[in-house]
Order: sequence, then C-alpha cells, then structure tokens
Amino acid sequence: MAPFQLQALLGYWGMMAVYFVLGLGFGVALEMSGFGKSTKLAAQFYFKELTVLKVMFTAIITAMVLIFLSASLGLLDYSKLYVNTTYLWPGILGGLIMGVGFIIGGFCPGTSLVGMATFKVDGLFFVLGGLFGIFMFGETVSLYDTFWNSSFYGRLTLFDFFGAPAGVIVVGVVLMAIAMFWGGEHLERLIGGRDLKREPKWRYAAAAALLLLALFTAFKGMPTLEDKWQKLAGEKQPLLDHRDVYIEPAEMLSLIHDDTRGLLIWDVRPEKEYNLFHLRAAKRMEEETLRHIHRTGIDPTVNQVIVLVGNDEKAATRAWKLLTAQDIPNLYILSGGLNRWLETFTTKEDGMVMPRGGNEEELRFTFRAALGARQSAAEPDERLLRKLGDFTPRVKMTRVVKRQGGCG
Repeated sequence: MAPFQLQALLGYWGMMAVYFVLGLGFGVALEMSGFGKSTKLAAQFYFKELTVLKVMFTAIITAMVLIFLSASLGLLDYSKLYVNTTYLWPGILGGLIMGVGFIIGGFCPGTSLVGMATFKVDGLFFVLGGLFGIFMFGETVSLYDTFWNSSFYGRLTLFDFFGAPAGVIVVGVVLMAIAMFWGGEHLERLIGGRDLKREPKWRYAAAAALLLLALFTAFKGMPTLEDKWQKLAGEKQPLLDHRDVYIEPAEMLSLIHDDTRGLLIWDVRPEKEYNLFHLRAAKRMEEETLRHIHRTGIDPTVNQVIVLVGNDEKAATRAWKLLTAQDIPNLYILSGGLNRWLETFTTKEDGMVMPRGGNEEELRFTFRAALGARQSAAEPDERLLRKLGDFTPRVKMTRVVKRQGGCG
C-alpha cells in the first residue's frame, strides 16, 4: 500500500533521481503555464489574468481528489503522508509577508527558480533576495522563537477542524474551486477584456469529471481504523501473540527513571479510576482522542517511547491496535496493567486492600482517598529495581526519519 519508501526500494541515489525528475517536471509545467514571467504572475493581483489561481488550484484539487480517492479504495494510507503542521499565527504572518513579496516581486519561491532557470534577471534577483531572507531568518529567529512556535495545532486538516468526513470536505473544496474558477473567468472578462467564447469547452467536462470523482469518494468513505488494523493484523498481531510489546513493571520503572527515552505514559481508563490512582507522569487519553491522535499535535516522527496502561491489558491492547493503525511507532503496553503494578509496588502501609474477584477491566484495589498520582505507588523509588531482579527488556526504539513537505 502506498506511500512507498523510495529509499528502501531504489536506494538513496535512486530516490534522489526520482525527486530530481519530479522537480524538473514541476518546473517545466510552471514554465509551460507561463509562470516564469513576473508580469503574468502579478496580473492576478489586478484581476486581469487569473491563470495562476486556476492552474495552481486545479493542481491542488486534482491531487486532493486522487489522494482521497486512492485512500477510500485502500490503495493509499493517508495517515502516512506528510502534512505540514499548523502554527496558526506565525503561518498567517508568514503568508502575509510572502503575499506582499509576491505582489512586489511578481514571483513566489518556486516560480522565481523557473524565472532564473530561463535567464530572467528579475527571477535571479528574487532568488537572491529569498536566500538572503532565509539567512536573516536563521540569524534572528531566536529573538522571536516564542512566537515562531506559538499556536501549534499539529496536523490540522479541514475535516479535523470541521469534524466532517473527509469525502464531504473533498466535495466542498471542489465545488468551491469550481465557483472560484467561474468567478475568476468573469473577472478576467470584465477587467482584463478576456473573450470567454474562445476558451476550450472541455474544461466543463473536466470540472464535471472531477466533481463526480469527489462525489464517489464521499460515497465510498474512508477506511476505518478497524479496517486498517485488519490489513495490518497479519504483520502486527504476532507482536501481541508473542508478547513482544508487553513490558514488565520492572522495565516500566526503569523507563520512568530514564530521562533519555522521552517516555510518554498514556492511561486509557475512565476518568474516575484515573483520579483514584495513576502513575505520576501518566496522561489520560480517551478513545476518541486515540482515534484522532494527529489532531492532538502529537508528532509520530518524534522518537519517544509510548506505554499504554489500563487496569489490566484489554483496554490498553485495544488502544495499541488503534494507534498502530495510525502509524504511531514505539508503542508498548504495561504487562498486567495497573493491577499488576500495584501488586508489585504496594505494601500494607499504603492503605490499600485487594478484594477478591473482579474482572480484567476493573481496578482490583480500593483506596482510602482518590489521590491520583499522590499515592505512594505512583512513582516508586528506582532502588526497587535491585529487589525485582533481572527482566527481559522489550523496548527497542525505532528511529523515525522526519518526513518533510514544502511549497512550490
């Protein structure tokens, strides 16, 4: 299933060759569209010629429809595609700065390279100015890094923001684009004197075809996490069956006291039980949050160990499957859950009584008060590791290379 790891398939230089061909093709397409001329690009801001709007928006919505159509058909795992993370206010300010530069210089970064490649002097000066701006940004970003990293929303998409199915958003964006094209053409007619009768008629058929594909995508719907897990089960289920991802309380304690692992503890129990007792560094995660983990701003490329804890193992294992289906790496489960943790690290002086019976979803301890992480077993002393003896380490960090995106 796409996306494919080009470096694994073709090697480093093979991957770079593919990137080179794609970049070259993109540049050729821009030049064929006339985007190497600053006057043509600047004309859109005067509503005389909106070729830039139509070409770029056509590319965007075509890619969008094909991506989500492929995802709906099970040919592509959308969660594995890099999506630029959202820093709202820095992004708005950066967009305004780029927009002003676009109006003044007549180029955006990608088109300025096309202009330079075709020996246009203004394109060359724009590229040099862009490089100087990059240098100045790198030298001064420490002065305003708080703002630069503010209003972080993670991988925020339109369907995340509106809480609507991806297919519905795809249809909405296509309809918006068609309306913009229609309005843009009439602006060109009124302000630029363009004769719309000379425009090709096939553009109507192309717009209709794109809309039909978008409607089919919305009708088909995106695969659920359960569907994704079924495809992954053949590869990932043995990790559960062989208990390769279940870590002993002793290893968990060693991770808690190891500052080099970047440990995250996610407690998947109800709020009432979490308030009664939880590990000191644990964060409670509801299932709805786990199902849309990218909305939380969690970056799966950050090399951290994530340990899921429940009262026993059932809820944590279910959470492990949901997160694995979203391509979150370095996931582990506390073996035996907090019931086994408490059996290992509590004493009679802690004021707890373990009643008989109880199913695997219940916390089989009673507490005198709901103290949460202030219970004595919330973060046991590291010296207890000596008493517990040796354990078989399960945690093996998978180093994830950060995927990057960019702007043409």
